Amino acid sequence: MKLLRELIYRIDCESILGNTDISISSIHFNSSQISTNSLFIAIKGVSQDGHDYILDSIKLGAIAIICEQIPEKKVDGITYVKVKNSSNAMGILSSNYYDNPSRKLKLIGITGTNGKTSIAYFLFSLFQKLNIKVGLLSTIEYRVNTLSFPSTHTTPNPIELNRLLSIMVEEECEFCFMEVSSHGISQNRISGLQFCVAIFSNLSRDHLDYHSSFNDYLHVKKSFFDSLSANTKSIINIDDPYGKTMVLNTKSKKIYYTIKNQGHYSGKIIENNLTGLSMELNNSLFSTFLVGEFNAYNLLAVYATAIELGQTSNSVLKLLSNLSPPSGRFNVIKSIKNIVGIIDYAHTPDALNKVILSISNFCILNQKLIIVIGCGGDRDTGKRSIIGKIAAENSVLTIFTSDNPRTENPESIINDMCADLTDELRKKIIKLPNRKTAIAYAVSNAKAKSVILVAGKGHEKFQEINGVKTPFNDYLTLDKLLKK
Repeated sequence: MKLLRELIYRIDCESILGNTDISISSIHFNSSQISTNSLFIAIKGVSQDGHDYILDSIKLGAIAIICEQIPEKKVDGITYVKVKNSSNAMGILSSNYYDNPSRKLKLIGITGTNGKTSIAYFLFSLFQKLNIKVGLLSTIEYRVNTLSFPSTHTTPNPIELNRLLSIMVEEECEFCFMEVSSHGISQNRISGLQFCVAIFSNLSRDHLDYHSSFNDYLHVKKSFFDSLSANTKSIINIDDPYGKTMVLNTKSKKIYYTIKNQGHYSGKIIENNLTGLSMELNNSLFSTFLVGEFNAYNLLAVYATAIELGQTSNSVLKLLSNLSPPSGRFNVIKSIKNIVGIIDYAHTPDALNKVILSISNFCILNQKLIIVIGCGGDRDTGKRSIIGKIAAENSVLTIFTSDNPRTENPESIINDMCADLTDELRKKIIKLPNRKTAIAYAVSNAKAKSVILVAGKGHEKFQEINGVKTPFNDYLTLDKLLKK
């Protein structure tokens, strides 16, 4: 229980009607979850407006309302708090409700188009190996030390986020590593949080179904760094064209990592093949089973962050060598017939390019690489033809299939992927909307030394079609077929 006046501390309230010395039992932005003595936060969402459910929430037991417009018909005994932005207020309010847990541990936020999950996962694994209690908030799962919770969003809503952080505090976690998505920033899910470190991996086209333009997407990401305090460290991939842009207006301390330029943390790839990477990090040599230049950048970000968080170079390098990839991130499957399968979450043009570039180190693409790929329904349609062309240009055979078609016709999505293909490239394309059939076709057409890349879904364990999630796992499907 918390007093309402404690909950609205630090919130920019435009007006208050009613008593703030009332005890609040729970906070919600979904009116159906309201119970006696709850507080309801009316959020203007993409498809629904929480202000339309204020009266419903009161009937269910809400005694206080956070809103951007106070209803004309007010209910006696209810406290109304008018704010400029309800979603921003919800972040601060959620932090207050759970006693501001982000101030009681060191919170590390990772943002960028690609690499967020890997960097967060590697940091979590590394610090666990250092026998430090840690938490993880990622696309794949939420973790509190050894406890695991299913992930609903890359960045959960503020109430759930602060609840998880409070559990981490109770479990004596010293650090939490969390992915910070553009949706999470735009929807103020991180409002009220105090970050110790912010990491920028890279920026390329993504989520343009949600953001109005790439420029809007860029500025949303940048706003994360704009909001940081002088006590925060920003660890930036300076090789990315947008690295310096991210920290133009930040008050935080700027720390750069690089493979191609000069920075505080410098890496050099010595060897990169299917068996792993050999690298030099700040003049120290180490090897890893992880594959690809993109992982070299991920590991460099992890190394820089660990050192900035007080760990020693020797202990970090020793443990970095033994890290395994997270689920669905360049997971390698080898068959007895000398065929290699790779499962990767690559679902943006840049991510697909980087995975293909890594494969090119041990495979002649136009002779041996078979790609199985689709694009998600109800998402950025503009990237479909770009992804289709990248796949066709860099393979001997590409099978266009379903990803998560959601409410769209899978064949229409596949046709969008073919829009920019030349007649010559179309000859290398097979259209098989059933994903299992598509993977089986790739395996049946593979020869010795072929590489099969199944891209787009990575760690996901379902196919979403017309609102129904049906169990499906790329890794298990390809593994079973390769072992037949």
